[in-house]
Amino acid sequence: MDLHVVWFILIAVLFSGFFFLEGFDYGVGMIMPFLGKTDGERRAIINTIGPVWDGNEVWMITAGGAMFAAFPHWYATLFSGFYLALFLMLLALIIRGVAFEYRSKNEDPAWRERWDWAIFFGSFTPALLWGVAIANLVRGVPIDAHMQYTGTFWTLLNPYGLLGGVAAVAVFIMHGANFLSLKLEGDLAERARAISNLWWWVAVAAVVLFVVGLFGYTGYTSKGFLAVLVPLAAALALVAVRSLDGSSRFWAGGLAIILATVIVFIALFPNVMPSTLNPDWSLTIYNASASDYTLGVMTVVALIFTPLVLLYQGWTYWVFRGRVRVGEGGY
Repeated sequence: MDLHVVWFILIAVLFSGFFFLEGFDYGVGMIMPFLGKTDGERRAIINTIGPVWDGNEVWMITAGGAMFAAFPHWYATLFSGFYLALFLMLLALIIRGVAFEYRSKNEDPAWRERWDWAIFFGSFTPALLWGVAIANLVRGVPIDAHMQYTGTFWTLLNPYGLLGGVAAVAVFIMHGANFLSLKLEGDLAERARAISNLWWWVAVAAVVLFVVGLFGYTGYTSKGFLAVLVPLAAALALVAVRSLDGSSRFWAGGLAIILATVIVFIALFPNVMPSTLNPDWSLTIYNASASDYTLGVMTVVALIFTPLVLLYQGWTYWVFRGRVRVGEGGY
């Protein structure tokens, strides 16, 4: 296995971790204005992710940094072609971060309600746009012989791209509701579980349609026996969400998200951005990569520091593993 494949796999791992962690984070933000009936309940909901939300976003920064260093042409084409979508995502995340910090600076109910809806907007927008972006990577985008994206922002808003956005929103809401059912108590936790049950149906319908499209666009089933097993495992995990309870339910949903991300990367390989203009103009792990020397240095650095980062974040979740009660301080 050469370093090009290794770093493709490592970026897949980073995005899998990001969607697993930030997925419930976005879900909590989207659910909060509807699940929380009082200011105390909304504060409790936000407190469930208060200690970890910013750490979860580091996975996105790390994945983007790894992409920039290992596959600079992929990074350049993606971030320039999807510039407006990524700008909107960044703007939403800025608003979301500010809202977390500012909602409790004033006890005026109208003030807090405005910031609560800012959290919703800042969670819904990136969830939707991530789904749109992933769907377009699977479908392919117009890339010319110079590795330049020739479409517009509206090119991304095709039916399959929007389906990907709906699937991401539905799955993240389900995942966030499962997380809340673990972190909250009493009636609030039961209401979160009811939201998960409702959005499970939407998630299953959207994901099935998305996967059918993925098979059609990529010829996925020709990529080997393991590539067939992963969708089956993802389907079983998604079905298990409906029948399990407690932490098992949450982990089943998280496993489904991780496996779905793996499916996307298997579908792409060895491409990283397929071209709809000419297959020969597609970006691959070879024509979009950095030098072998750069990949080698990055591999050594990753082997040293990645375990340390994982240990630290794991310790953070362990420290804040307890349930959150309505009426406690915080956000």
